[in-house]
Amino acid sequence: MSSQLDVGAATRYTFDGPGGPIAALRAGAADAPIVLLVPGFTGSKEDFAPILDPVAAAGLQVVAIDLPGQYESPGRGDFSVDALSTAVRQVAAALGDQVQLLGHSFGGFVARAAVIAEPGRFPSLTLLDSGPGGIDGGRRARIDQLRPVLVEYGMAAVYDAMAALATAEPDYVAPQPDVEAFLRKRFLASDPDGLLAMGTGVIDEPDRVDDLTATGRPVLVLTGVNDEAFPPARQADMAKRLGAEFVEVPDAGHSPAIENPAATAPALIRFWHAH
Repeated sequence: MSSQLDVGAATRYTFDGPGGPIAALRAGAADAPIVLLVPGFTGSKEDFAPILDPVAAAGLQVVAIDLPGQYESPGRGDFSVDALSTAVRQVAAALGDQVQLLGHSFGGFVARAAVIAEPGRFPSLTLLDSGPGGIDGGRRARIDQLRPVLVEYGMAAVYDAMAALATAEPDYVAPQPDVEAFLRKRFLASDPDGLLAMGTGVIDEPDRVDDLTATGRPVLVLTGVNDEAFPPARQADMAKRLGAEFVEVPDAGHSPAIENPAATAPALIRFWHAH
């Protein structure tokens, strides 16, 4: 498995956001067509690290951000899907008139809201391991289980509880120590109010497939074949409703950009070049 720690040739950049600076990783030629990558719940820009160099080498400028409230992007106030989508639209406007957009997991809800609000700015949308509406199953139960821990005991207690639950899984593979240190640092740097709000958003997001279809934007639905958060069958049905291309990445779960970048990057590049 690739690591979030190797960002390759990408440089660090900061955009102005509606609630404060938005941290980014940026790779590729300044005059190349632009793709903007939005991370998922508890994630960050580093979750795209293994695909940044391949996308840039394919003649695209690629920008991955932390949403407000995540890791190195301080946030305040409103962390709803619509408010976060406003921040994404502001970054897109700073990048150029036409920006292809990708959202991973919860970030797919945010990216979708941005496209629905301003379809003319986004020539395409990629939904990476996201769904038509809020998450269910085991991940939803885990969020419900950990919410009172956050309120009562704080971020460190939540991270420790998440780690304990993960290690109890039968197929658990421990991350390398340096990756584990990064994951803990990232989590503790995130805004607790943002975590609560995004946790609510990832559960309660309504089905907006019809609204997205009405924009007329081309959509790619891309998923790890073993995604345990949004079942691939549910994503395939969403793609059918959207009239979208549906691609499954082998040997990957909920984070194919890390778990199988060698298959993820070419699928994305092909779609982005087509639009």
